[in-house]
Amino acid sequence: MSPDTPSSSPSGLSESEAAARLKHEGYNELPQQRRRTLFHIALEVLREPMFQLLVAAGLIYLTLGDRGEASMLLGFVAITVTISIAQERRTETVLEALRDLTSPRALVIRDGRRKRIAGREVVRGDLLILAEGDRIHADAVLLSANQLQTDESLLTGESAPVRKRERAGAPVAARPGGDDLPLVFAGTLVVRGQGTAEVVVTGERSEIGKIGKSLGAIESEPTPLHAETRRLVRLFATIGVSLSLVVVFLYGLTRGAWLDGVLAGITLAMAMLPEEFPLILTVFMVMGAWRISRERVLTRRSATIETLGAATVLCTDKTGTLTENRMAVAEINVDGAIWTAAERTLAEPFHALLEYGILASERDPFDPMEKAFHALGQRFLIGTEHLHHTWVLAHEYGLSPDMLAMSHVWKAIDRPHYIIAAKGAPEAIADLCHMPLDRLQALRSAADQMASRGMRVLGVASAAYEGDAWPGSQHDFDFRFLGLAGLVDPLRATVPAAVAECQSAGVNLVMITGDHPATARAVAIEAGLRDSGNVLTGDDLAQLSDAELQTRIADTTVFARIMPEQKLRIVDGYKARGEIVAMTGDGVNDAPSLKAAHIGIAMGERGTDVAREAASLVLLDDDFGSIVKAVRLGRRIFDNLRKAMAFIVAVHIPIAGLSLLPLLLGLPLIFTPVHIAFLQLVIDPVCAIVFEAEPEEENVMRRPPRHRATPLFTAALMAWSTAQGLCVLLSVGAFYLTTLHLGFGEAVSRAAAFVALVACDFGLVLVNRTSTASLAATLRRPNRAFWQILATATVLLAVAFAVPALRAIFRFALPPLPILAAAIALGIAVILVLESIKAVADTARRQHAA
Repeated sequence: MSPDTPSSSPSGLSESEAAARLKHEGYNELPQQRRRTLFHIALEVLREPMFQLLVAAGLIYLTLGDRGEASMLLGFVAITVTISIAQERRTETVLEALRDLTSPRALVIRDGRRKRIAGREVVRGDLLILAEGDRIHADAVLLSANQLQTDESLLTGESAPVRKRERAGAPVAARPGGDDLPLVFAGTLVVRGQGTAEVVVTGERSEIGKIGKSLGAIESEPTPLHAETRRLVRLFATIGVSLSLVVVFLYGLTRGAWLDGVLAGITLAMAMLPEEFPLILTVFMVMGAWRISRERVLTRRSATIETLGAATVLCTDKTGTLTENRMAVAEINVDGAIWTAAERTLAEPFHALLEYGILASERDPFDPMEKAFHALGQRFLIGTEHLHHTWVLAHEYGLSPDMLAMSHVWKAIDRPHYIIAAKGAPEAIADLCHMPLDRLQALRSAADQMASRGMRVLGVASAAYEGDAWPGSQHDFDFRFLGLAGLVDPLRATVPAAVAECQSAGVNLVMITGDHPATARAVAIEAGLRDSGNVLTGDDLAQLSDAELQTRIADTTVFARIMPEQKLRIVDGYKARGEIVAMTGDGVNDAPSLKAAHIGIAMGERGTDVAREAASLVLLDDDFGSIVKAVRLGRRIFDNLRKAMAFIVAVHIPIAGLSLLPLLLGLPLIFTPVHIAFLQLVIDPVCAIVFEAEPEEENVMRRPPRHRATPLFTAALMAWSTAQGLCVLLSVGAFYLTTLHLGFGEAVSRAAAFVALVACDFGLVLVNRTSTASLAATLRRPNRAFWQILATATVLLAVAFAVPALRAIFRFALPPLPILAAAIALGIAVILVLESIKAVADTARRQHAA
């Protein structure tokens, strides 16, 4: 990379400049697979077996000289292709919108303000704000760097992080790898420190673009639902093709008309082929991800939608998820003297603690607690000697698993020695101060009292140091304890109701936090979590074997003082108990637990790119209530998918049966490919639109999670679908035979049977729309798509009867009004019979559950 001289001002680009560069230079993304054009979608649709059967039937009719029927079939091909292309295009549009939403986010400065944008919208000249855990979105030159280190293994293959420094002097040209370069590269990861960088190249022009690294999604194995659907399609297709071949030979041998036999075979194959299965699975997953995104939750993996409704344990952070992530200093304790936020002044004895609390924070803080110290300092320390804008940060010591405290070393212009400020967990600060046992016990008592009131408690300490060689550990400084600060983070207003809904749905809610046990328990009680009185700390967890941990977590709802890497043990413990685990996280160290969980949920606002990449869901607003909404939608999607699949099986049984029945009884054929094509025009939109738009069941969040291993088609569901299909088959078959027996003739009987079948098909839609509500309640449930498709089918059927040419193609004759009324009444009767069976089964199920 050869960076140009930086051109952005400290306020960054303006929005208009960024838009102009984006238009001129293109999006910041690597070459991707070509988008599916309308032409490609049309080719894919035409390769579907159903359309090939329609075309084959049309060609046979042309061979037989029946141009009218051939034209009708080919017309159906055009209509069905158009509908399919429209559905596929809609799916592509939704996917494109989701791709924009799920693009990794970059924090930039534009018009003087920090702003998060999609990584693909970063342009040359943008100022990137870099922090630990961020994925870098473009090649850039560093304008500032504070202990910045990056992982460039993606580009170099070297696993060790490399040190970075800010740019000084003339531009340099360098490749990735090696310490102290003033450059950062797209695709690499910030593993430590902070910095600001100006983008110099994007997209294909970056180093990762030059060497051709692909950062696209890895091809994954089929999800359980896809695998199950493929098995069902193969099963139905095998049965359908086998029966069709039998029909062709039976027809040819018994009636001597081989071409008509081929048409009869094609008719049966079309009736048996469940080509809707893959279609609705794709539509449901894509539209499901879109619906979930409207609740401010992004789905990065479609398999997550399948798993959402099966979650049994939800492990959530406290800060920013259950709470607002808006901290304020509520109380200060210095040697037993107490200051509270209700006071309008801050007495001098409390100034030192606030002074060093600010010094132990970043100058431009991102952490909410550090912002709280700065805010209180701006309120009470302006104009005093306790704010030090001219001091220079010389060194810093970060948090570590064995020392939950951080220290900043400052070079004071007016003092000969260095000043050290430390803040962290009270126990850690006491350790730094080498506190005697009696003072330590008093400190613990004071911290516990503050934590029991829901405060996040931090200790603050100070030290002085002379010398140029920094100690290897902050523990080697001679610290003086200054006091305790209690900070509060208000609970989100939506949390108690969301927690109650989660628990009523049978999902065990667990809070995992780095906070003090008393603070964590107080917040958990306020949020409404089940209070077992058992708080498991990180120290306790470290002493437990895996088997002991599995036993302890059974009745634990609050985990406190937990280090990020310990989350993985907690996830594994729940998984070993057979639980389906959802886990929230935001940091770099949370990535393993997010990836290990069945449902990893990353924070969109405060989360790191690494966490977002490891997760399967991303919360755009970091709100716990959004997780519960996603679980609700996941259950709804799976419910509606099962309803659609049940309808497909049920509706194909009478179509196939009525295609086969005349051949077995030596009667005229009821259906030809034209009739099947018409029915497909009804079935496909019903599956893909009506059931997808069906509202959730009333008890969707008042029932336990389904078992993850439960198949889409259970034995009970298959039996119920088969019973529905047989009921329609027997009813319409008997009706057809009755009209023939009464002497109405082949054309009238066929027309009446077809009307009866269409009526029964819509009856099946009503029966399958809900598994719990009554027929009257079902009719009141909002689903505009159902009524629109019913009206469209009615109009098309009326046109087929009203236009003589169409009647001839369909081989219909106008039935007398009483016969038409009887056909429609048959559909209503089927609905009533099936609803009665459903009501009896539901009553028996309730009694069994009681």
